[in-house]
Amino acid sequence: QVQLVESGGGLVQPGGSLRLSCAASVRIFSNYYMGWFRQAPGREREFVAAIAASGGITDYANSVKGRFTISRDNAKNTAYLQLNSLKPEDTAVYYCTAGTSYAKFVINPDYWGQGTQVTVSS
Repeated sequence: QVQLVESGGGLVQPGGSLRLSCAASVRIFSNYYMGWFRQAPGREREFVAAIAASGGITDYANSVKGRFTISRDNAKNTAYLQLNSLKPEDTAVYYCTAGTSYAKFVINPDYWGQGTQVTVSS
């Protein structure tokens, strides 16, 4: 089973930036779609971003397009999410995810990290 460990969350001011990292336990990471979901208090879990194994194809939720950037470094078995121009409504627990089927991935990925808290507040 793939283990995913997120880091980089924290408290930032509106308009600020964070970079989240996700370290995978095995090299098979390179054969998986990687992505991020988030869940805000009182809200359902939502898809944020995904990236193909090659790193060349990405997808984003409309709410974060132009502000967030997903990337991956397969040699390091690590995925990243750069969060720019943060808004209070971006406050959520952010989960790193992995899966082999994109159609399933955007709904319910195979593997989930424990999550890292991102809080956007003055």
